[in-house]
Amino acid sequence: MDKPELAAVIEMGSTGLRMLLAEFVDPADSGWRVLDQASRPVALGRDVFTSGSVNRETFLECLSVLRGFKEQLGAWGIEDSRIHIIATSAVRAARNRDIFTDRLRQETGLKVTLIEGIEENRLMYLALRFALKNELPHFWRSNSMILDVGGGSTEIMLLRRGKMVAAHSIRLGTILIDQKVRMGTGSARFIERYLKENVRNTQEILNDELDLSNIRTLAATGSDMKYAAVHIGKKLNENCSVIEKEAFLNFVKTVENYSVDDCVRRLGIPYIDAEGFVPGLMLYRAFLERISAETLAVPEVSVREGYLIDLARGIDTELQEDFYTQIIASAVSLGRKYHFDEAHNRHVAALCMKLFDELAREHGMNVHERMMLETAAILHDIGMFIRGSGHQRHGQYIVVNSEIFGLHQEELDIIGNVIRYHRDELPSPSDIEYIALQREERVLVLKMASLLRAADALDRGHSQRIRHITVEKKQETLILHTGESYDLSLEQAGLAEKSNLFQDVFGYKIIII
Repeated sequence: MDKPELAAVIEMGSTGLRMLLAEFVDPADSGWRVLDQASRPVALGRDVFTSGSVNRETFLECLSVLRGFKEQLGAWGIEDSRIHIIATSAVRAARNRDIFTDRLRQETGLKVTLIEGIEENRLMYLALRFALKNELPHFWRSNSMILDVGGGSTEIMLLRRGKMVAAHSIRLGTILIDQKVRMGTGSARFIERYLKENVRNTQEILNDELDLSNIRTLAATGSDMKYAAVHIGKKLNENCSVIEKEAFLNFVKTVENYSVDDCVRRLGIPYIDAEGFVPGLMLYRAFLERISAETLAVPEVSVREGYLIDLARGIDTELQEDFYTQIIASAVSLGRKYHFDEAHNRHVAALCMKLFDELAREHGMNVHERMMLETAAILHDIGMFIRGSGHQRHGQYIVVNSEIFGLHQEELDIIGNVIRYHRDELPSPSDIEYIALQREERVLVLKMASLLRAADALDRGHSQRIRHITVEKKQETLILHTGESYDLSLEQAGLAEKSNLFQDVFGYKIIII
């Protein structure tokens, strides 16, 4: 499909709907430029986080705003197919989200795409990379944190020397904080105690992946920080500001007792954003006090820009490779959390990728599916943390219920099934997690699992003896040559036991010599 000349992204957030219209230009010139933008307040988050659903009045308000945006975009001659609506935590958490989004589609002709927390992380990462460029190199060289406080959730990413360690979406946002404040005394001291308790609990989870006290740089990407940067920030470039830690702490101390009206009158913040401004800054402060960062980077971008970058660049080889590297780094971090045999799992992954590349014509999988298989291979024995017996089932459970940066739940479900069937077990009609997949996804699982089984058999003794293999195809036999003279009886026995699925899927008997 040709890249469109114009595209619009409408974000349905907790406090309002925001529209961005862009024209795609030369990728060397950022890939796009903004032509028009608009924002309308809608209390989606207040509805959902109070009652659990979007009520009728809020639905009608959203419908009116979307119709207005559509009319505004119509003046630019943009087609409906080029208007992308993304919904984040508020709609995501609504009990009636499916009915709500379907009614909007019926009334406007526009489809609403729900963005899961981990996908929100990915889009923010893309936007942040674009905003920072190469002007804050120590962010990528030291241990770093990306923190995005929204109305209904807080997105957290941890990087160790530029490589993704973990990504989490926690249900703690400015609207939820405001609800707790209304139930309590409403004082700044109460908010501070409440936030510190939540951050302390979150820190206990994060420290298993990266000790927060070792984090040297912080990127704060929420709207509250953008307002703060207007008053105390210094421009790094046209898309990013920086705030010194001391200046930020002093600013928070000044405004922590401000009322909503004070924020509107003294700071010029729109009322709908002013409601969560102080709690948002106090949450950033609670995290900042637990890390070693002295400077905060505040990118003036959002998930909307991240989505545009995805649209503008299409398949950018360099960006894609960097992104896949971050996914694998996050998978390795998850494995370390569960004390996996890293040497064995990495070695099996390398052998698996060798087989994948040599059999490209036979399996027909793409580069994204290659990354998914590598992730499954990295984590195939993670279930040993629970128990050796049946570890493939335990591994599936861990992966499906974990967060790996850059992977949707649907992709985690596929990877979990690959891990489930990397041993002698074959899928059966009673395997709900397998049967629940689409037919194409089930075929994909069988292809991936057959390659993983073969690679795992090649390191049956967990000794990493087989360093190199060359692949020879002879009629109905796939011959793996090691070029070594040592005893291969263990690996041959492993292949004999685990190659039945490979033979069924690809039609090759596989042997090693």
